Amino acid sequence: MSDVLAITLNGMQQDMARLERISMNIANATTPGYKREVASSLPVGSGGFADAMRGADAARRTGSAATMGAIPGTLAVGGSLMIQTDGHAGTLKTTGQSLDVALTTPGFFEISTDAGPTYTRLGSWQLDARGRLVTAQGQPVMGVGGEIVLSRPNPVIDATGQVFENKPGGGLETTPVGQLKVVRFDEAAKLEHLGGSLLRTDAAPVQVVDADVQLRQGFVENSNVNSMQEMTQLIQSMRHFESMQRVALGYDEMIGAAVRKLGDLS
Repeated sequence: MSDVLAITLNGMQQDMARLERISMNIANATTPGYKREVASSLPVGSGGFADAMRGADAARRTGSAATMGAIPGTLAVGGSLMIQTDGHAGTLKTTGQSLDVALTTPGFFEISTDAGPTYTRLGSWQLDARGRLVTAQGQPVMGVGGEIVLSRPNPVIDATGQVFENKPGGGLETTPVGQLKVVRFDEAAKLEHLGGSLLRTDAAPVQVVDADVQLRQGFVENSNVNSMQEMTQLIQSMRHFESMQRVALGYDEMIGAAVRKLGDLS
């Protein structure tokens, strides 16, 4: 394949991947706890730009639409684009609900699912028929010692995630029933969206110590998507795609004209 066409095709594939992520971010701009995905170019290695393009072309010839990137914990698209989850915190929204909590420090809550542990920043929960603290989908919220089971629907959750409930009789004395499990990951961990605010990863989590945990009861965290920023990136990506398309068409016309002239000379 011509180097010019390889470069333009690679650029157009990157733009399509960016548009896909931008559209997903915009669709989840109002989803509590959602973390936006960011598409950016992988750094060019010591071989330079030409080698990077040849690597991208080789990935296309082998039919590889997405492979692991050179940077640990990133997903490379087209051989030279990495997809990362933006872990920055969103703003907080007050709900006044005792089963809603928001993290104001780095970390994730751990949720148990049939497919294994998943992670989220969305702390909007309820109690199931067994008194377990669960998500809206009925998935158990994990505590430090396992599932958290309550006998009353209005617990007190302190800043470190300790869960208390009032003793029978209506007094002010409370009893600890568990502690929310808050975990973190190495910066290179690849977090994949499962839909909504749930994330998964193959990396092993590290439990965050109490001193580094800060929770606020009666709040939930909003999505960290900035709609205006996403729309700006949408326009930029579309214009870049159109530019690459014009380059490819112009190059094709130039080659066609050259072939015709060679035919006239013969």
